[in-house]
Amino acid sequence: MATVTLKGNAIHTSGDLPAVGSEAPNFKLVLNDLSSISLGDFKGSNLILNVFPSIDTDTCAASVRKFNEQAAALENTKVLCISRDLPFAQARFCGAEGIKNVINLSDFRDREFGRLYGQAFIDGPLEGLLARSIVVIDGEGNVAHTEQVAEIVDEPNYQAALDALTNE
Repeated sequence: MATVTLKGNAIHTSGDLPAVGSEAPNFKLVLNDLSSISLGDFKGSNLILNVFPSIDTDTCAASVRKFNEQAAALENTKVLCISRDLPFAQARFCGAEGIKNVINLSDFRDREFGRLYGQAFIDGPLEGLLARSIVVIDGEGNVAHTEQVAEIVDEPNYQAALDALTNE
């Protein structure tokens, strides 16, 4: 279990992020058209998992915008923005913002991703949502970098995630 803060108040996750060097846990998430997609569907691509509580908060929206800008220039890399928002909310946000370079995925249906990656909040005002974190997975399905953002209102270290792809 990880302890992070929300404006200085401690809250806890259901576990810890996968270890760097380990095989990334397989997951099944929901696309905006309500179909399912799994980690295996991205085999051969580098992945940046941008995990956050809700697209309807300032910091989460900022992370999607930032990765959308950077994703266009990334070779053989997909950015997956993962929350427990309904796919309709994710699609609404991306449509309004003109975001086309990231893939929004929802863990609302079976909440498997939150369990597998240890990112479901188990207490506090955000209980049931996902913690802000970054997981970089290489094209062979191994975890290359993780970041558990210590303060939920802070943005992740974008450069460290990008650097993990160039330092493979």
